[in-house]
Amino acid sequence: MDKTEARIRLAIDAMGSDLGPSEILEGVAQAVELSPRNTEFLLYGQQDILGPLINKHSILSQSKIELIHCPEVVGMDEKPIAGIKAKKKSSMSLALQGLKEGDADAMLSCGNTGCLMAGGAIKLRTLEGIERPALCTIWPGRERYFTLLDAGANPHAKPFHIAQSAVLGSNYARVALGLVRPKVGLLTIGTEEGKGNEVIHETHAMLKDIDGSIINYAGLIEGFQIFENVVDVVVCDGFVGNIVLKACESLSKLIGSFLDEELRRNALRKTGALLSKGAFRSLKQRINPEQFGGAPLLGLTKNVIKAHGSSNRNHVSGAIKIALDLVQHDILNQVLEDIRETNEILRPEPLLNRD
Repeated sequence: MDKTEARIRLAIDAMGSDLGPSEILEGVAQAVELSPRNTEFLLYGQQDILGPLINKHSILSQSKIELIHCPEVVGMDEKPIAGIKAKKKSSMSLALQGLKEGDADAMLSCGNTGCLMAGGAIKLRTLEGIERPALCTIWPGRERYFTLLDAGANPHAKPFHIAQSAVLGSNYARVALGLVRPKVGLLTIGTEEGKGNEVIHETHAMLKDIDGSIINYAGLIEGFQIFENVVDVVVCDGFVGNIVLKACESLSKLIGSFLDEELRRNALRKTGALLSKGAFRSLKQRINPEQFGGAPLLGLTKNVIKAHGSSNRNHVSGAIKIALDLVQHDILNQVLEDIRETNEILRPEPLLNRD
């Protein structure tokens, strides 16, 4: 049966959000109206909280929604492995278990990032041939969106791990951004050959080895080129990627607050702001992250999407769209084929007892 016609089931961790379960359910309600009719939603969480919210919501109460009671919740401050192992009946843990057992095709959570990544690695494992998963984010560029990974899943990556991340990111860019041959760039401190540390040098050599046959490698890029659409996939280790992600988010909020303060400084500026309202609306839409409200944890045997803890209903709806895209495009099988070819080129010997 064609993927677009087969039933699609999405597992939603409805408890792991800073804004509460009601905001997640509002996001699910938005997604229901935009999703294929064959989509079903499995909501994992505390029944006494979720049940009344579902019953009083006209869209949710009439949709293909199944509530799975989970008495525990993984907190945002809990340690990754301890949090998931200590709370085996939490909404996150049981949603991952349901995904593992085939009850769902993809899972979404706004909860504790470390616990989700640890739980995904422990319960689901990585695809054959992949050593480390990678968290992939989508960013607005000067002319179009691009992807960046790893955004924090693997802060101690070796060159081989980063090379595999490039393959994962390239596949995701095809699905999420509709690019036939996305250009991949390796983030470093300079574009000249020899710039960077030993990890960069080794990764650069590996990416050149798989250029053409598996990925479209455009070479080294610097920080100021990230948003210029020089490449479609920016690849780095999780340590660098997470710093870039959080620094850019913080800078964006700072600039926004500065702009708001300056526009309210006097009556003349307030008038100018009103006259420029259309321009500001267009600017907000150009940099709007809501349509890509989730970041997939690529490289696992199942599709897992992580959304911000502070995600609003629009972010949740956008993250669900990402989950649907991953399932409908069958990204896992394509990744398996590309990783197999990558390993044959970079590591023709069997992958035994690797760190």
